[in-house]
Amino acid sequence: MADITGDQRIQSEVLEGLATAVNHRRWFVELALPYLGDNPIEIGSGLGDYAIEWSEHLPRFTATEADPDRLVLLKERMADYPAIDVKQMLLPSPEANGQYSAAVSYNVLEHIEDHVGALSSMKDLVRPGGAVIIIVPAFMFAMSQVDIATGHIRRYTKKTLATAFTEAGLEIEKIHYANALGLLGYYTATSIFKLAPKEGPMVKIYDSVVLPVTKAAERVVRPPFGQSVFCVARTPR
Repeated sequence: MADITGDQRIQSEVLEGLATAVNHRRWFVELALPYLGDNPIEIGSGLGDYAIEWSEHLPRFTATEADPDRLVLLKERMADYPAIDVKQMLLPSPEANGQYSAAVSYNVLEHIEDHVGALSSMKDLVRPGGAVIIIVPAFMFAMSQVDIATGHIRRYTKKTLATAFTEAGLEIEKIHYANALGLLGYYTATSIFKLAPKEGPMVKIYDSVVLPVTKAAERVVRPPFGQSVFCVARTPR
């Protein structure tokens, strides 16, 4: 079974801080939406912010969490959303029955030692021809004490993420960097000033001022670097 590493308390603090970055979340919600199908599953739903926004566009959605304490909070929050089913799930999962239209996982794969095995398990959860949709943090030079404290084993390039997908038996449809200015800001904040991305003025200014400009620019031109790598791959038909 794939262990997810890191201090759960620090992870929750970072999740709570990033939950205030509404524009950032909506951008990443939009990236995955065309590929989710009618009945997707999310691996590592955390506090459920993405799940809630995706579920508004879908008839059914399954949110999952590995950490028992966060699972309790997730179930309490999702009680108000009848279209969202909540499950505890670790990868690999015995529920690899190919019933879902897609598997989506944001900022989880970098915590898992056997990331190829995790992607293979996601593939097995999805119908033939369905999508596996991943966002992970980019570039090892940006690995900071925040990454280490929250349990990041690695950060990715397009090449290293594509290799993991291919080794898991998935066929890549789209892969690109996202949030170029975010990478510069993250590196400056976490590696130079030793700050954590928690709720506060820094996150709010970034989300309200910098993020909209970055999003608009990257709709026109894909940047050669970014804070994240976004990838969509298909399961074999």
